Amino acid sequence: MSRSSRNAPRIRLLTIALSLALPGLANAQETETEAKKGTSVLDVITVTAERREESVQDVPISITTVADEKLDVIASGGADIRFLSARLPSLNIESSYGRAFPRFYIRGLGNTDFDLNASQPVSLIYDEVVQESPLLKGFPVFDLDRIEMLRGPQGTLFGRNTPAGVIKFESVKPSQETSGYARISYGSYGTGTFEGAIGGALSPNWSARISGLYQHRDDWVDNTFTGEKNALEGYNESAVRAQFLYDPGANFDALFNVHARRMDGSARLFRANIIKPGTNDFVDDFERDQIAIDGHNFSELKTHGASARLHWDFGSLSLFSVTGYESADSLNRGDIDGGFGAVFAPPSGPGLIPFPSETADGLPEHSQWSQEFRLASNDWGRFDWQSGLYLYREKITIDSFSYNTLAGSVEDGYARQKQDNKAWALFVSGDYDLTDQWILKGGLRYTRDEKDFEATRYLSPFGADPIGPLTANPSASDVSGDVSINYAASEQVNLYARAAKGFRAPSIQGRLVFGDTISVAGSEKVFSYEAGVKADLFDRRARLGFSVFSYTVKDQQLTAVGGAANFNQLVNADKSIGRGFELDLEAYLTDRLLVTVGGSYNKTEIKDPNLYIAPCGGGCTVLDPPGPGEGLVSINGNALPQAPRWIGNVTARYSVPMGDGEFFIFTDWAYRSKVNFFLYESTEFTGKPLLEGGLRIGYLWQDGRYEAALYGRNITDRKAIVGGIDFNNLTGFINEPRIIGAEFTARY
Repeated sequence: MSRSSRNAPRIRLLTIALSLALPGLANAQETETEAKKGTSVLDVITVTAERREESVQDVPISITTVADEKLDVIASGGADIRFLSARLPSLNIESSYGRAFPRFYIRGLGNTDFDLNASQPVSLIYDEVVQESPLLKGFPVFDLDRIEMLRGPQGTLFGRNTPAGVIKFESVKPSQETSGYARISYGSYGTGTFEGAIGGALSPNWSARISGLYQHRDDWVDNTFTGEKNALEGYNESAVRAQFLYDPGANFDALFNVHARRMDGSARLFRANIIKPGTNDFVDDFERDQIAIDGHNFSELKTHGASARLHWDFGSLSLFSVTGYESADSLNRGDIDGGFGAVFAPPSGPGLIPFPSETADGLPEHSQWSQEFRLASNDWGRFDWQSGLYLYREKITIDSFSYNTLAGSVEDGYARQKQDNKAWALFVSGDYDLTDQWILKGGLRYTRDEKDFEATRYLSPFGADPIGPLTANPSASDVSGDVSINYAASEQVNLYARAAKGFRAPSIQGRLVFGDTISVAGSEKVFSYEAGVKADLFDRRARLGFSVFSYTVKDQQLTAVGGAANFNQLVNADKSIGRGFELDLEAYLTDRLLVTVGGSYNKTEIKDPNLYIAPCGGGCTVLDPPGPGEGLVSINGNALPQAPRWIGNVTARYSVPMGDGEFFIFTDWAYRSKVNFFLYESTEFTGKPLLEGGLRIGYLWQDGRYEAALYGRNITDRKAIVGGIDFNNLTGFINEPRIIGAEFTARY
């Protein structure tokens, strides 16, 4: 019997114990305690996880939300969307592109692929519009009402490419009431941020809200090869959102959204041979603010989009229409070998540079259109339902370049990919009150996905002939869905169980600059089971969410990134499994002390005895057994890449009345255990456990209208290797440095 099999009975027993104990605890509270006047209580959290506004405690899904002050605090210091990593249970986020291309992992399921055509099993929904391209997923976080993280397959209401889960962003919407804010901050490395919003009535029927963000950081990393001081790691980021709400107060309303983003700065800094051979430690002479590279480095990204959300109320029925358009334009160039010269072209370093590598990827053409029509019942009594039609089309063009650094960085390789992706779906979902305590929910979705792909190589850095166009036309149909049962053990405690199936459409890779073939991964399917409890405790002074889960991925899409061949290749593993638990706890320990605790355990395993890949080509210590072919290893039994087994986070806010305001201290900490950077296991390319913390000290006055604060992010200045490049040498990239600054906010 495997270790994971032995753990399963313990998880089930823990679920049963909580199910039996919590109702009694809640009932005891009803008889023994009553809310006292002036006592701090938790607000009711409203979510739209099931496309209706509901209390988070009533939704039979493992959900974590982030809003209000906590969101503002952990996003401070010029942070991009990766600030959410490990701040929510079962969530990891990393990037080999820096700010431009975040990769999300929920319950260990994600995709390490760095190609601009990569698909991810975690879907991002921004104001009800899916952000399919990886370059759209990093839109800056500002003027948000809340973030919702839905764990597990969401194949009914959100569709394909959601087998791991969904992260939903909801902007603050316009209203007739005039409101807004302005926030300015300045910190280490010239890190400056300004963001603000203003909104209110334009007429009795129209209201608007305009919000924007600007972020800047100075270059602060010296290039010791060129001798240039403060040469890299700076950025300029700006984004704007304009919303217009038409609400005549009758049976129709419409919300229009226009948004754009622009970012330019350094691409990810790959640092040659920063890992000590035979360990996963930094080399002894590593300096965070120095690098020695002879190639070019920059990152440019522009995105824009618009949406229209229409709603008709016909009394017993409501009709919703969501139309979305998104577009991205980018070019990202980096010195991939992370050093200068080569062993055959001295001087070279740091350490061994077998050959130079300088590449760029661009997205010169991109468009995404989506349309959803959804019909929903309005308070039909014990039975409510919704059904709809979803249409999607995305067209992309990707350019890949290689440059000869030793010859003045002249272009010596060029390939182009084109893809036209069409998809449509029909879905239906409903819930039925079996009794006043038992609610049965379920839904089904039929999806059809088709891709037309071609790739052409025009110039090879190795002198090979042009090739292509090579084509692929994968298609797939699938029925996904979910069923759940919710039991209201008391007014304070809900127990639930859920089974769900998710689906990810086929994926294609065609990076022909360094290879002669394209690869296609067939669709993957996820079967997930979870059970949980949600409870309001101590007269709403505390809130608990706890879930246990188990899933199996059949034909999982994996990406063999880099390796000795320096080529991305898609493969389907026979299956992978995962199991674990998640905890969310929020409580007022006193009227002045609010604490949140989150945690998760994720045990993942690839199960395919016939799957072999090429490991590193840069001198790492491979721990997997050799395969049948030369230069191959078996990854059967390995954990999924970038899937930490443990995640934990805690925040604490303590306040003291002072004058006509409030003095407060807010601290937050996030931990993730070790991770494999790649599909294979090696000593050097194993990321160490990472613990980062933040601190904020401030003063609020005039009922919270004004706030002045000092803040610190990564306050211990923890230095960690968070990813690697494995085809050339022991190259890695690192986490963000400590940022200390001051911030002022005015709300009105």
